[in-house]
Amino acid sequence: MRILLSNDDGVLARGLRALRAAFVQAGHEVFVVAPDREQSASSHSITLDRPLRLREVEPGVHAVDGTPTDCVLVGMHGLMEQRPDLVVSGINHGPNMGEDVTYSGTVAAAFEGFILGVPSLAASMRDREHGDYEAAAGVVVQLAERAREWAGGRPVILNVNFPAGPSAEWGPVCVTRLGTRRYSDELIEKVDPRGRKYYWIGGSEPTWDEADGTDFATVHEGGISVTPLHLDLTDERSLESLAAVDLSEVRA
Repeated sequence: MRILLSNDDGVLARGLRALRAAFVQAGHEVFVVAPDREQSASSHSITLDRPLRLREVEPGVHAVDGTPTDCVLVGMHGLMEQRPDLVVSGINHGPNMGEDVTYSGTVAAAFEGFILGVPSLAASMRDREHGDYEAAAGVVVQLAERAREWAGGRPVILNVNFPAGPSAEWGPVCVTRLGTRRYSDELIEKVDPRGRKYYWIGGSEPTWDEADGTDFATVHEGGISVTPLHLDLTDERSLESLAAVDLSEVRA
């Protein structure tokens, strides 16, 4: 397979290196286009107000001074002579579960692959510092090699999250739905040496509703969570009730 590999932690990140090594060892063609620095929580943003610059770090590995979405666009439209069979993003240093997928640059790279008509997979590790990235990369390769099965001939996004602890203690791969995060974000106000206010968006580590069948519950219990995603944000349950509302008097 021909793999376009990206991430949001930067071109030198451990998770990206582990993925590249695993795909190459498995005999796949790998083309890396990743940010030249960390782009965490960049979501699905595109750089439109300046040109993008890139450099070849080593053969087949390019660094872009932009977002993960920029990287996938540059890779598919500017650098790769042939379309990839699969876009893979990660392995992110930290989990991407529940509502946090909307903030994630890692997941956004997979979203962009999906938009461009390519099956895509995003992978994240719960343990940022000590996660077994090499073992996780091996699992991602196995999932990628079954892409024709899970994609079913159409673009699909898989969001994969790995638990903490050594891989020997990991549970099975489970198909899950997105969980719900309990928010504890804070806005921290400070004053700089010139007397001007500035702010940090912070807070403690997120907690989650532990509903069965969710990505969080699976990862919390030591399993590997695989969640299929899509980009249709239509609230189907509200369509009928909204259609029943008389909007005939609403005018510009």
